[in-house]
Amino acid sequence: MALACAAAFRARAEIKLPYLIADHMVVQRGLPVHIWGKADPGERVAVAFRGAERAAVADSLGRWSVYLPPGDAGGPFTMTINGTVFPDVLVGDVWVASGQSNMEWPLAWAADAKATIAAARHPRIRLVRAMHKVSDYPAENLVGEMWRECSPVSAEKFSAAAYHFGRLLQERLGVPIGLIQTAWGGTPLDAWTGLRAISRDPGLMPVLGEWDRLMREYPLELLRYDRAAKDWEKLAAQLKIQHKPLPPPPEKPAGPGGPWTPGGLFNAMVAPITPMAIRGVIWYQGEANGSVLRAPYYGRLFQAMITDWRRAWGLGDFPFLYVQLANYTAPDSDWPDLREGQRDALALRNTAMVVTIDIGTPGNIHPPDKKTVGERLSLAARALSYGETIEYSGPALRQVTHEPGVLRIWFDHAAGLTARGGTVRGFEVAGEDRQYYAAEGRIEGETVVVRSAPVADPVYVRYGWLDNPDCTLFNAAGLPASPFRRE
Repeated sequence: MALACAAAFRARAEIKLPYLIADHMVVQRGLPVHIWGKADPGERVAVAFRGAERAAVADSLGRWSVYLPPGDAGGPFTMTINGTVFPDVLVGDVWVASGQSNMEWPLAWAADAKATIAAARHPRIRLVRAMHKVSDYPAENLVGEMWRECSPVSAEKFSAAAYHFGRLLQERLGVPIGLIQTAWGGTPLDAWTGLRAISRDPGLMPVLGEWDRLMREYPLELLRYDRAAKDWEKLAAQLKIQHKPLPPPPEKPAGPGGPWTPGGLFNAMVAPITPMAIRGVIWYQGEANGSVLRAPYYGRLFQAMITDWRRAWGLGDFPFLYVQLANYTAPDSDWPDLREGQRDALALRNTAMVVTIDIGTPGNIHPPDKKTVGERLSLAARALSYGETIEYSGPALRQVTHEPGVLRIWFDHAAGLTARGGTVRGFEVAGEDRQYYAAEGRIEGETVVVRSAPVADPVYVRYGWLDNPDCTLFNAAGLPASPFRRE
């Protein structure tokens, strides 16, 4: 009877922690350490860490939360929560890595995978990989593989871009790095943006209008998918007998409860992280918004999303570093417009854009070179988040001035402006009629002068304005200029 009563008491008094609060975790240096969870209403919860102790009493719904004093990087340290001991807690910098497939792309599928994975032994880097999940409301807990030491086993399936980013930061800074991967291939920006942010801006009503259209078409599209799936299964059975390769199966249409639900991924895969202090976010997404219908409002939606994430965390304008879409032959799309929308987000404070227009693969939407992506993201972090005086951006449009028969384009981040291959390519100019023609370019200091014989009086200019452009403008740091237009 006594043993039964004791067991019942332990079950009643059990402290429930979110998955992010666990052994091997990294907590953000320099900020209060937030620990939260659930217990029986009225139960006292005490948390001890680095010589400090804080206690809270669970409210009527069983929720409790404490903040411990901030501290410098280091560890491992021991954290105790009502007698439960976590002996391996590090203090360092926590970065969230999010987006769609190019952020999710694992080391195992990236370039130089075998050698990179074999060398991925970094005990001061800790990894979290969230599972795919959709929710109609902000979830309290993240679901996935929680806090593992970076090793060949844990790194193999982890984001290649995020791994290289974290590895380079850890080597440079010498502090523990925590990486939280929350990404899902083939998902649109709409799903990663909170519904509150979308509904606040009348200019974003096309987002909800597009979702309404998809829902109205869903029953018919589902019938078509079911028929195509059956046909594919028959074909697959025949090809298997013939030992021939299988074509990809048909894609299920976007529908209710799926990963295209506006706000659905923010609710399930971002909101549960927001109680935890972080250093910043790295982001790689855009392909799913590249259609002619979606690309024109990407810039407005992207800025709304960044602002909303910062509001949700309540940590101010933390660094938000993102990757502009690489060169790719994209059918039925408007990638130039989407890249411009990505560039527009630089208007927000503490943002940086990594340009990858030189490392894409025209026939592959997933460029295998994720090391360069991670390196360029780390340069941006070192400059914006850590205050290093380094070059982190390629040439960026500042202004365009008119001269007789030519346009002069002025750039920031233009020290050592150069043309790869010796010729400036990728520019087009137009007159008042907005008919664009290929332009000759000449570098003069930190400017480029462009002209085109068919356009006697050029008014407008654009650079790299194709899905898969031939761009040759770089600076001395070897970083490429971003595509742009000035109209």
